[in-house]
Amino acid sequence: MERQIVLDTETTGLEVELGHRIIEIGCVELRNRRPTGSNVHHYFNPERAIDLGAQNVHGISEAELAAKPRFAELAKALWDYLHGAELVIHNAAFDLGFLNAEFRRAGMTQRLEEVCTIIDTLALARRLHPGQKANLDALCRRYGIDNSRREFHGALLDAQLLAEVYLAMTGGQVGLALERAPTPSAQIVATTSGAARAAGDSCQPLRVIRANAEELAAHRARLEAIAKKSGRLRWSGELE
Repeated sequence: MERQIVLDTETTGLEVELGHRIIEIGCVELRNRRPTGSNVHHYFNPERAIDLGAQNVHGISEAELAAKPRFAELAKALWDYLHGAELVIHNAAFDLGFLNAEFRRAGMTQRLEEVCTIIDTLALARRLHPGQKANLDALCRRYGIDNSRREFHGALLDAQLLAEVYLAMTGGQVGLALERAPTPSAQIVATTSGAARAAGDSCQPLRVIRANAEELAAHRARLEAIAKKSGRLRWSGELE
């Protein structure tokens, strides 16, 4: 059963090499392209100041984080939750840089890229829509996804929006009714737990209908006819 985690983080600043830290993580779990409800959302005390520019983006203050756990306190459970999944991240290099730095501080010797498959939706969007804006707000507008509640960047809300954008970009499925109402931080559920298995077992895989040989031949013939008529159109794709 295919397991994907759509992930986003908020940080104290942009430069991980300058010691900036993660202050929020939001994860939305999908199995066979359907939400399981086994999501993760946490705030962290970064043990350092938040840049004003970053605070203007996400609206999270140092005072709000003072009583939150340190990343290291939840690192092992979070690692177990992510381990082995396909991670869907917008501008993946940014989030992975911060996550790997945090896990390294907590004593993990591997990087997430070594134990997870990574899908960068920013790179995907730029391939699908060259020359067009590819930020999350622009993609929500392009695919008709309601982002009206996104006054500030927030890790869980952005992960929920990104899940809908990703499904729309890769298969046309939208309207997942992902819960976007504010909820208390969830306990991290390891993928080996009964709760996670139960959530996954309740999700039925989508039916995949593939073209047969006759339909593929007709499709290619139609494309060739269009190309001859237009004199310009070139088709480089293949149906599988």
